[in-house]
Amino acid sequence: MKNITLSVDDEVLVQVRRYAAERNTTVNALVREHLTRMARHADRAALARRRIRELSEQSRARLGGADFDRDALHER
Repeated sequence: MKNITLSVDDEVLVQVRRYAAERNTTVNALVREHLTRMARHADRAALARRRIRELSEQSRARLGGADFDRDALHER
């Protein structure tokens, strides 16, 4: 595990320390959990984009063939 150094406004740090203490945890643990969630979310998003691309390439559906003008789209 690597150590990193962060610069945080003094008042923010006071508030975060209070938040962590109320939850029986540390600022370090909160930051680690947040960064882990961010990384997992980014991984899932990349996987989803890759899967959508694969499905699109495998699809036999084709777009096109219909011509709409602006007025026709807004008719009720």
